[in-house]
Amino acid sequence: MKKVTLKIDGMMCGMCEAHVSDAIRKAADVQKVTASHTDGTAEVICDDSVDVEVLKAAVEKDGYKVLDVAQEEYEKKGLFAKLFKK
Repeated sequence: MKKVTLKIDGMMCGMCEAHVSDAIRKAADVQKVTASHTDGTAEVICDDSVDVEVLKAAVEKDGYKVLDVAQEEYEKKGLFAKLFKK
């Protein structure tokens, strides 16, 4: 799994966050999306096979601008993750 952080220009309110999150969910099979207009970011938890360009295109087709993309390994935290770690 990986965490992709998109730096996004153009989100102004909670409705923008919802639009960005919905666009990402429709474009790719993701585990979790958290968008923040105050931070100007969307954090996406997804499988390693998800193409970052697909995520970018989904956001930009709705009129927002992706300024930067960062990726890092993601490991679930918490008791369940520890019990069922492979």
